[in-house]
Amino acid sequence: MMGRKKRVVGKIIWGPKKGHIKENGAQTSAVDQPSVYHALVIIFLEFFAWGLLTSPIIEVLNDTFPNHTFLLNGLIQGVKGMLSFLSAPLIGALSDVWGRKPFLLLTVSFTCLPIPLMIISPMWYFALLSLSGVFAVTFSVVFAYVADITTDEDRGQAYGLVSATFAASLVTSPALGFYLEKVYSSSFVVWLATAIALLDILFILVAVPESLPEKLRPASWGSQISWDKADPFGALRKIGHDKLILLLCITVFLSYLPEAGEYSCFFVYLRLIMHFTRGEVASYIALVGVLSVVAQTLILALLLKYLGHKGSIMYGLVFEIVQLACYGFGSQDWVIWMAGCIAAMSSVCYPAISSFVSSHASPDQQGVAQGVITGIRGLCNGLGPALFGFIFFLFHVDLDVDTTDPDAMASHTNSSSSTYLMLQTAIRSVVPGPPFAFGAILVIMALLVAIFMPENPHSNLGKSKRNNTVMLEAFHPETSHVVEAEPLITESSQNL
Repeated sequence: MMGRKKRVVGKIIWGPKKGHIKENGAQTSAVDQPSVYHALVIIFLEFFAWGLLTSPIIEVLNDTFPNHTFLLNGLIQGVKGMLSFLSAPLIGALSDVWGRKPFLLLTVSFTCLPIPLMIISPMWYFALLSLSGVFAVTFSVVFAYVADITTDEDRGQAYGLVSATFAASLVTSPALGFYLEKVYSSSFVVWLATAIALLDILFILVAVPESLPEKLRPASWGSQISWDKADPFGALRKIGHDKLILLLCITVFLSYLPEAGEYSCFFVYLRLIMHFTRGEVASYIALVGVLSVVAQTLILALLLKYLGHKGSIMYGLVFEIVQLACYGFGSQDWVIWMAGCIAAMSSVCYPAISSFVSSHASPDQQGVAQGVITGIRGLCNGLGPALFGFIFFLFHVDLDVDTTDPDAMASHTNSSSSTYLMLQTAIRSVVPGPPFAFGAILVIMALLVAIFMPENPHSNLGKSKRNNTVMLEAFHPETSHVVEAEPLITESSQNL
């Protein structure tokens, strides 16, 4: 297992072992050493708390915005995603300087801050949920934390474990939340989720050790952070200097844009449009969660071993195309359930991409590297929900009109003619979920881009010092000199 594997960085030996570990001559207890399991607990508790709220969130959203529910949901999630996009590079760069633990604490705290407001004041809940996007980049810091303590050979599997833990947190929490809401009340579920979020914060404060040693930090606590590092658009401009990173980023954008839109509204779609019961929604999430755990651990490890990064990425994209097509064109319940199984298999795509990107970043630049990719995901988290909400609105997929009843449509609105609404109904009879069908087209484009990725970007090690410098400048404009001492591309990374 990766937790028992040792990674040597300078004079520091990473990895738990019996007895004590020497760090520059000092005796350090193995219990105090950072491990992947610290990251897994953080992710599990945070998203388990949110999973409990699956049913209450749907009801609060529908009650607060009875008209144009999907549109307003998309706008709220869109603002949150855009703020994440703007802040992710800065938080990633700061974590490379000040360490991972302070920013794990910050991101988890602010991500979970809106939870109690769901019952105290729903309007303030949605307002704070939007603003929490400034710090809603826990995955970026967690992936950097994992990169600090794993070898190149184990990093892909570790990223898969993190993503699988996210899926595992959703296996039982929606069903448990539904059961507790039925037995007690929605208020009880919200306060329980708040308590679990506080437990996560306490765990970080008390039990999580710092993963980034002082030797790997490019500056001290008092150093200034260049604005170049905090500019998300600047980071996106610089990644164009390296073809591989550019292709990866385009692939992330085209594939995660529909995924972000789907994630923001799908369970609301199941509940309010497909008329799934609360129990069916909880069961659906549990099924997808279990299969995602299997996909992101066992299947991902096999894919990386036998197909490599490119093959694993393309595998995930193909399954994402199929599941979006099923959601877009399927109206039968069995099609939706089948699409959920396929969606779990598509979840290997992002861990494979993160592992690929991580293998190109030096140890002291993991936060910046993951920040660039997380920044693109943040951009998608802003654009995807807004895009899906707008397409739902454009095709009159809403809760205040029955589009199967021509009389209801004719009297629904003064701004749209009944003929136009009839046309939308005809289209929806063929494409029940228009945003999902559009998303499938975007992922097809992502697959075409992924085809042009090199099979083995590490094959030309001899000519790569200059290329490595350019690649590092894409992540961090001021530290290309690090490449001269320690190339980004190493022999060990060829085994990925």
